[in-house]
Amino acid sequence: MSFVLSPASSPSLPISLATSLPDALHYQQKQQQQQLYLEEHALSTLVQQHGTPAYVYSRSAIIQAYTAHAQAFASEKHLICYAVKANSNLSVLKLLADLGAGFDIVSYGELARVLAAGGTPDKVVFSGVGKTAHEIRQALATGIKCFNAESVAELGLIHEIALDMGKKAPVSIRINPDVDAGTHPYISTGLKENKFGIPAAEALSVYRYARQLSGMAVQGIDCHIGSQILNIAVYADAVRAVAAVVRQLEADGIQLHHINFGGGLGITYDQEQAADPQQLYQLILHTLEQELPDAQKYQLIFEPGRSITGNAGVLLTRVLFTKKNGDREFAIVDAAMNDLLRPSLYQAQHRVIPCVIPLPKKQPQQKEADHLCTYDIVGPVCETGDYLAKNCRMHPVHPGDILAVLGAGAYGFVMASNYNSRPRAIEIMVSGARHAVVREREQIADLICQEHVVTDF
Repeated sequence: MSFVLSPASSPSLPISLATSLPDALHYQQKQQQQQLYLEEHALSTLVQQHGTPAYVYSRSAIIQAYTAHAQAFASEKHLICYAVKANSNLSVLKLLADLGAGFDIVSYGELARVLAAGGTPDKVVFSGVGKTAHEIRQALATGIKCFNAESVAELGLIHEIALDMGKKAPVSIRINPDVDAGTHPYISTGLKENKFGIPAAEALSVYRYARQLSGMAVQGIDCHIGSQILNIAVYADAVRAVAAVVRQLEADGIQLHHINFGGGLGITYDQEQAADPQQLYQLILHTLEQELPDAQKYQLIFEPGRSITGNAGVLLTRVLFTKKNGDREFAIVDAAMNDLLRPSLYQAQHRVIPCVIPLPKKQPQQKEADHLCTYDIVGPVCETGDYLAKNCRMHPVHPGDILAVLGAGAYGFVMASNYNSRPRAIEIMVSGARHAVVREREQIADLICQEHVVTDF
């Protein structure tokens, strides 16, 4: 998603906030306040109606981001398969299905969500290193486009199940190119020490094995090197590794129908410099044409997730208390690591901004920096690692203030848990001046309804 200077920025808006925001976000002056809007909705008003914590997604931002991916390949045979793991809300999936997206799934549960949202199975690729026999059987029965197989053992299991069902399983083999994507170690997937794919040096022998299996139809080759990638030059290394394998396969008489380069394009959370899809795909296409003169005969598949929904969503949270321990000042909020795990798990940095900014009656004579405080934004969970952001410079906050955690549209709600027996947040989608609850807030009853108290032991 592109980033622009918010058109609503004005001299009355604090300088610290008059910086680039995701397109759908902007401040508007209302009486003596600056209010944060997502599309045409004041986020503080949504909180009055629905409470906090709350995830809120912009429909227009999702459309804009998906369109940027699709238009970059308008002249090529391609399929954009949205990575469901980034945000699996049914309304998000329905919107993308209506736009023509395919889907990249990693579980049968995600396949069920895609189908429930109106996605078509012939646009679904099934990734992941640990598919169960049940999942493989269900996906084959549904008629998905392709399995992205990641080991010889998995190929054998898919083959056995396909024979038992009287089917030929469409398969793409994922190779591991040993490319360092320069991202967090937990989301790096293309190094030889990672669990994903097979070594590129072993690819030819594995394809030869797959070719001999009567229950298998080899369709393509797959590669994915990581997530939140900011240096897109590493994709060129992955393309060259994939192309080298494709040349080997062609020489051996193994013809493929598609090449899947995965996803992983990073976004701007705070100060990062992120590329846009056009830059990425131009690099990939240029490199591929250099490596494979007949590249145009292959369908190209990509699996973006974060770059479609990441900056389309915010997490709204209310300040409960402020406190000071030594030199550290804390804003304690009602959202926690169970709502947004990324900061605790990946040490991810999300920008946090207020939803309402009271305007001073008189312009202060001091510099704005003199009025700023530095907060750690922390939650109620009993873990020191429970924080949403650290060292946030902002104007003083008070109990009851509403804060917006930006970049929360991907790997936000999908990673939420009930740790500390905390119900998961509500999810809301806005579209222009309208909004709808797309997932109800969990209640305490939802947390215990499947448990049984055993009394007769």
